[in-house]
Amino acid sequence: MATVGRNLAGPLLFLNLVLYICVVGFGSWCLNKQINGMTNYPGFGGNGATFFFLIFAMLAGVVGVASKLAGGSHIRAWRNDSLAAAGSSSLVAWAITALAFGLACKEIGVGGHRGWRLRVLEGLIIVLFFTQLFYLLLLHAGVFSSKYGPGYRDTDYGVGAGAAGDPAQKGGVASRV
Repeated sequence: MATVGRNLAGPLLFLNLVLYICVVGFGSWCLNKQINGMTNYPGFGGNGATFFFLIFAMLAGVVGVASKLAGGSHIRAWRNDSLAAAGSSSLVAWAITALAFGLACKEIGVGGHRGWRLRVLEGLIIVLFFTQLFYLLLLHAGVFSSKYGPGYRDTDYGVGAGAAGDPAQKGGVASRV
């Protein structure tokens, strides 16, 4: 029963990896058209929020792919020490994706002509906002019970009295200071 979170997080990790790679691909194409000044290109378009959205979408894509690499290592090991790297990197990736999500909503709200690639990129970011959040919650499900994954309380790091061989607990120099 200890693999409930692992069995759900594995396929979600792969789905998010594919989506983040698609974000990097579509975002790089759109950013290239934006930089070249081809905003009148029939497949692009855009509005005032497009440039900022593209920057944060590309940043979210690159950080998301790096986060999935750390997450893959954690899914393979499924231990507390690998949870720290996977959890922190996925939290940063979700935070940047949340910024891109806000800009995607703003870009949709402003309106105007937007090509299909830009609309697909907006949709990918919106989907990734929710799937990355769900993946992040699955990674941290061990907080509630260790049956969902590696818990934070499996070992007693820094909790309670020191070990019997610790000089600070025996009246050594460190405890007299």
